[in-house]
Amino acid sequence: MNLRPDPTFHASPKLAMEAPAETVAFTLMLSPDGSQPDGLAIVDVDPTSDTYSQIVHQVIMPNKGDEFHHFGWNACSSSLSPLTGHAFLERRYLIIPGIRSSRIYVIDVKEPLKAKIHKIIEPEEVMSKTGYSRPHTIHCGPEGIYVSTLGGGGKDGTDGPPGIFIMDCETFEVVGRYEMDRGTQDKQYDFWWNLPRNYMVSSEWGLPPQFENGIVAEDLLSNKYGHRLHFWDLRARKNVQTIDLGANHQMALEVRPAHDPVKEYGFCGVVVDTTNLEGAIFTWWRNDDGTFEAKKTVTISPQPADADDLPELLKGFGAVPPLVTDIDLSLDDKYLYVSCWGLGEMHQYDVSDPMKPKLAGKVEIGGIVAKHKHPNGREFGYGPQMVEISRDGKRVYWTNSLYSTWDDQFYPGERGAAMVMAEVGKNGGLTLAENFWLDFPEGYRSHQIRLEGGDCSTDSFCYPSV
Repeated sequence: MNLRPDPTFHASPKLAMEAPAETVAFTLMLSPDGSQPDGLAIVDVDPTSDTYSQIVHQVIMPNKGDEFHHFGWNACSSSLSPLTGHAFLERRYLIIPGIRSSRIYVIDVKEPLKAKIHKIIEPEEVMSKTGYSRPHTIHCGPEGIYVSTLGGGGKDGTDGPPGIFIMDCETFEVVGRYEMDRGTQDKQYDFWWNLPRNYMVSSEWGLPPQFENGIVAEDLLSNKYGHRLHFWDLRARKNVQTIDLGANHQMALEVRPAHDPVKEYGFCGVVVDTTNLEGAIFTWWRNDDGTFEAKKTVTISPQPADADDLPELLKGFGAVPPLVTDIDLSLDDKYLYVSCWGLGEMHQYDVSDPMKPKLAGKVEIGGIVAKHKHPNGREFGYGPQMVEISRDGKRVYWTNSLYSTWDDQFYPGERGAAMVMAEVGKNGGLTLAENFWLDFPEGYRSHQIRLEGGDCSTDSFCYPSV
């Protein structure tokens, strides 16, 4: 333990933006058929390096069938909270759950080129201490590591609702369930919070039988996937309000609160509106009386297509839905990036006025029908998916795999794994960097990205920007 706070911990978003730029990225590699172990790729993102946009180290796991998906840090800027007892932690370990196996890996990346496995938490420990399975989102909180799950108990994960559990941020022991009173919450996906304001927001995807073997069309058309936001008293661990976005707004996934804690609003992406195939962004906010509201502020239209060009799942619709599968918010709370995985588009919205987002930039790459090529002439399989933004807001990275079985439904056949980067203009706008292209090893797909020193979907800030 150091006797000074980690220099990558920042009190405010503004201070984080002023920190040195990232030189390495950490990207998850998954084996879609489980024939080989999943891995962590360490990627050189230093433009002055001879190995720029190349994998410079890999950590391959000892097990098969994990399906790596999301991951996060053991500690981040939330450690500077005045409520914490962990101000002297290091941002040293990446916590990587297997979304299929319920196994959790702790990877020591203090020296990125020598990254190694530090600890493995077996699924039996997770289940015995929490009753949950299918761990998903990782957030470093002021008093521990918070982990959301997609499944409850039983073989199919439907014995009881999924939820959130807490791990010790020093020993990595599973401590127990977060919820004291979950209210009507019966599905789980993402979560995040405003620490000084003492509230958390969580979202919903579906239960394991609704996603593990692919999307269940009957459940989608009958609006049985998640469509609610839950707001929690963070310290009391109690669900204080639930907002239904409308049953037609299927799969309310990523939640992105404003980074500056004086701002009490945020965004949620909705994959598809079953009445018209649109994708959507909702803005949510807290009123002066402490209650929350949400309003649809962005809609993205589907694109008509010939049935012969569509996968079996979409032939009857005669159109490609945008499929809003990830969103990310720059640290200055100015630009919201929206992955339209079906269309093959990355949208940039100016959300300076969070109630009136304006399209400021767009990149076309990949897509179910469009199949837009990269400026270097390469074909980009699938579409833009997991998106991550540099702290200074100048670079936007993304990969192309959503979830193994869903990849195969919407994009039949193997399409390859890639990671690209786009540069942000001084006044907005987005341009793909022709010299940044990363292929992953054969047999792997790529998912979430983390950046050295933190990024725009990991750190929680406890003090306002000045």
